[in-house]
Amino acid sequence: MDMRKLKTLVDLVAESNISELEITEAEGKVRIVKGGYGLPATMMMPGAPMMAAPVAHAVAPAAGESAAAPAEVPPAQTGHVVKSPMVGTFYRAASPGAKSFVEVGSQVKEGDAIGIVEAMKIMNEIEADLAGTVSKILVENGQAVEYGQPLFILE
Repeated sequence: MDMRKLKTLVDLVAESNISELEITEAEGKVRIVKGGYGLPATMMMPGAPMMAAPVAHAVAPAAGESAAAPAEVPPAQTGHVVKSPMVGTFYRAASPGAKSFVEVGSQVKEGDAIGIVEAMKIMNEIEADLAGTVSKILVENGQAVEYGQPLFILE
């Protein structure tokens, strides 16, 4: 990417209320994130994806546990997963004092509003893409969510 174009983008982020900007072009991807003091940080990524080697973390057992105890593996998710269509902040209700759209055990029809993801001060309703029963809510109210992150499990 042209350095003048990059400088213009950095200045745009620094002078605006946005905190993050990501642009993908043929040469690669540029992500500009405004730092804690209002100064943007820029990260350029090559066109080909890079893979990081997995890192194993050893955890010492607590005082009352034995070192030979098997690690608990979460059970595989069953049912239909409703994922976040964007990066933002997840809310279970339309406003802070309002009743949640759904609870565990709620019956939903395809197209029913089941949550909201706020992105850039815009409230985007998340709709059930399948009729069913909410069996699990995987995120907390007010939690930041990523694109494609599972939000609900429908049975």
